[in-house]
Amino acid sequence: MPRLALYTFGVLKSPLVDPASLTREFYDIGGAVYRTVSRHPGYLAHAEAADADRGTLFEADWGAWGEFAVPTWYSKGRTRETTALAATLSLWTALRPAFDAVYTGLHREALNRRYDWFERTGHPNYVFWWVADGVTPTWRDGVSRLEHLHDQGSVPRAFTYPHPFAPDGTATRINGIGPKSDEVP
Repeated sequence: MPRLALYTFGVLKSPLVDPASLTREFYDIGGAVYRTVSRHPGYLAHAEAADADRGTLFEADWGAWGEFAVPTWYSKGRTRETTALAATLSLWTALRPAFDAVYTGLHREALNRRYDWFERTGHPNYVFWWVADGVTPTWRDGVSRLEHLHDQGSVPRAFTYPHPFAPDGTATRINGIGPKSDEVP
């Protein structure tokens, strides 16, 4: 059974190692958000570095999730002192559980504050795609899909909540997600 991959990416207003007070709030709440999301029905796994420390994303061992990668438009830095980003890569059983985890509870509270912590870049900040059972998506997969979404819009290879696709590549709608005019129950 296919699984849903989700890659998120945002450019922080200050570096991870020496964050401004508002960015520090983001970093401090991150652990609680991850714990809450990881207990959500439909959540399967997320990329975790075996040896990462704040600001060392590029040097970390991510195991099966592959070498850490970022979109080409990210320019803040890649050293411990200059890295100013937040990225996640996770697996879900379906779109509805991922949507519910993101738009409820503690994650929703954090999402409401995103412009306190993140720069507005004009680029998408998340992307979905389907992977075969047993396949672990990589950071490079996520970056490739996010860049494809930016260039091509929502397509089966890279899509968003409002414009989702089923595992077979057909456009779909899920009740309560996306434009109201063409919902199906």
